[in-house]
Amino acid sequence: MTEKNVLTEIREDIIIATLNRPEALNALNDDLMDELSKVVDQYEENTNLKCLILTGSEKAFAAGADIKQMQPKSYMDVYKEDFITRNWERISRCRKPTIAAVSGYALGGGCELAMMCDFMIASESAKFGQPEINLGVSPGAGGTQRLTRFIGKSKSMDMCLTGRMMDAKEAESIGLVSRILSNDNFVDDVVEIAKEVANKSLVATMMTKEMVNRAYETTLAEGVRFERRLFHSMFATKDKAEGMAAFVEKRKPKFKDE
Repeated sequence: MTEKNVLTEIREDIIIATLNRPEALNALNDDLMDELSKVVDQYEENTNLKCLILTGSEKAFAAGADIKQMQPKSYMDVYKEDFITRNWERISRCRKPTIAAVSGYALGGGCELAMMCDFMIASESAKFGQPEINLGVSPGAGGTQRLTRFIGKSKSMDMCLTGRMMDAKEAESIGLVSRILSNDNFVDDVVEIAKEVANKSLVATMMTKEMVNRAYETTLAEGVRFERRLFHSMFATKDKAEGMAAFVEKRKPKFKDE
């Protein structure tokens, strides 16, 4: 599954997808995003894989969309090719768990790509920003929408209108990232967290992910109704029976993802 712009590594039931354009600080171009979409397809199709980690280099998760590729495009170009929508959103539609492991710069499209994952873990060196305003444009891959939902209007306006960066500590304090880990052995430590996710029932994690995502798309009453229906449906799974039996019997559950 190794490609030029996205390197992949499988560790048991975890797949690590590493953005690999070091000469451009992992700037996101069409070739890279097409490859990443294929990796996500393969991840979903492989029943042995239960969690995906998306990461970059120590210096940059991704410094943004590839400006050199965007600069000559016209309105008709981006409209006709469905720029960004065509291939960027694939990871946001992934039904299985995804984790963004962010080290170094996550700017513009890089920050937006990380926000498409289920949650973000940052290294101490991580820096986040939406600097598109400096180019005479706005964020275009969800930066004004996901960011506002995640951190609130004031912080989102601050980042989008000034183009400033925030460090990992600030990002954690406002809920953009779930936790900060040391720069040392960063990806290995994220793998340990991914294992915690992968050790659970995949059926339960997929349904829970769907519930949480629903919270951003509906009213509280409808969201709770949706949650309740999926919760009830879990009582038909073999993993529910095994998990509760293991709890009563004081042993570790052996989930079969059924």
